Amino acid sequence: MVKKIQLPLQTLNLVVGFMVWVLISSLMPFIKEDIAIPANQLALVTAVPVILGSILRIPLGYYANQFGARTIFLISFVLLIFPVYYISIAKTITDLLIGGLFLGLGGAVFSVGVTSLPKYYPKERHGFVNGIYGAGNLGTAVSAFGAPVLASKFGWSTTVQFYLIILAIFIIANFFLGDKKEHRVKTPLLEQIKGVYKNEKLWLLSLFYFITFGSFVAFTIYLPNFLVANFGLDKVDAGLRTAGFIVIATIMRPLGGWLADRFHSLILLMFVFGVYTVSAMILSFAPSIGWYTFGCLTIALCAGVGNGVIFKLVPMYFHKQAGIVNGIVSAMGGLGGFFPPLILTILFNITGHYAIGFMALSEVALASLILVIWMYYQGKMGIAKEVIDHTVEGILVTDTHGKIISVNPAFSKITGYTESEVIGKNPNILKSGMQSKEFYESLWRSIEANGFWQGEVWNKRKDGESYLQWLTISAIKNDAGEIVQYAGMFSDMSSRNVKEA
Repeated sequence: MVKKIQLPLQTLNLVVGFMVWVLISSLMPFIKEDIAIPANQLALVTAVPVILGSILRIPLGYYANQFGARTIFLISFVLLIFPVYYISIAKTITDLLIGGLFLGLGGAVFSVGVTSLPKYYPKERHGFVNGIYGAGNLGTAVSAFGAPVLASKFGWSTTVQFYLIILAIFIIANFFLGDKKEHRVKTPLLEQIKGVYKNEKLWLLSLFYFITFGSFVAFTIYLPNFLVANFGLDKVDAGLRTAGFIVIATIMRPLGGWLADRFHSLILLMFVFGVYTVSAMILSFAPSIGWYTFGCLTIALCAGVGNGVIFKLVPMYFHKQAGIVNGIVSAMGGLGGFFPPLILTILFNITGHYAIGFMALSEVALASLILVIWMYYQGKMGIAKEVIDHTVEGILVTDTHGKIISVNPAFSKITGYTESEVIGKNPNILKSGMQSKEFYESLWRSIEANGFWQGEVWNKRKDGESYLQWLTISAIKNDAGEIVQYAGMFSDMSSRNVKEA
């Protein structure tokens, strides 16, 4: 029973964590009426919770494996009580910056669930499960819409204190309902980092999540104040529109995970970044509220699908180091939400518009699309290499001048020659001397006429032993029909020859 409730419990934990994480940005239109905040520091105040919320994702993902999700959620919510209360009595911009920094812990808890929950389900469901958990992003919508409504009735300070009650409820819930017997993974932190930091897939996934989750966070903290200042909308109306953006992105996240369980994840990411590129270009032209809404909502759709797909890929590529990789990737996503509001504000102060900032998002999305395509075709080549490396037949490839350029492990096992000993050499080092010159002339005439030759041939191992092969030599041609390489595949028939002899 305890295991069955972990998905809903941890998803609700994430809802609460994200509600707290965006507390300042959701209430900023009200806060700045009481606290003087210079226009050039407004973006910093709303973005600063993202700093700790990103950095702490790495250790929280690691410690979730060490101590279990129950312990980490409990400690996190207890610690959040202090900055939430501090913000409720804030009087200066310094108070907001200090309190906001430690609110970041609410966003950091994301890496806890994505590390813990896959332990309870088969890998075929990891995409959907992490997508459901990721729907805890809805907490940002709850704050974006609900906090302004409460603040208009009770004031922003009292509204912040309501969050203390919610935190207390979930501290109790995790104490009694959290899984005390969750499977622990005790691999040392440095050992996990050493096992992943040189893997380019880690940094590519980090870039992709930097864009998808980063844009989700950036728009969440940037929209409420932007819609009021740029389009003159009512504060509650701006909160409602921001909530709509969040809801769409949140709904699409489990759908993205579900799709990733059924279709090729990298093809889905091609779609995501293709639409991102076009949508950000639309926003760069400073459109009307109608076109701006369209651009934002398509970005919300892609952000949600992309977030779900990426956390299907993490356990697939990094099964043994999922905790630390989840932490690093999600940290990069959080940082992706920190920089855009600051950059947009700086560019606006310099140029008077946001076009360059949105165009930069479009260009980064386009670069990501190209990288996803590269990963897709590299993966296909990787599969082919795996097949070649694990086949029992020996394989060697030569250029058109007869120099060996590649061999597989089976080649070394059969012939006794290592790869380094034969690369750049001519295959005639394998000749046994038992075939005549006419035999080889006939062999090459067949290759020229038919594109291949197949038959028995005696060759020699490194130790000088002659053995019988069944050999196939094929000419490899390019699209123009020109021969660019020759590939030989052979199997050892010496045991059969001994019996016949």
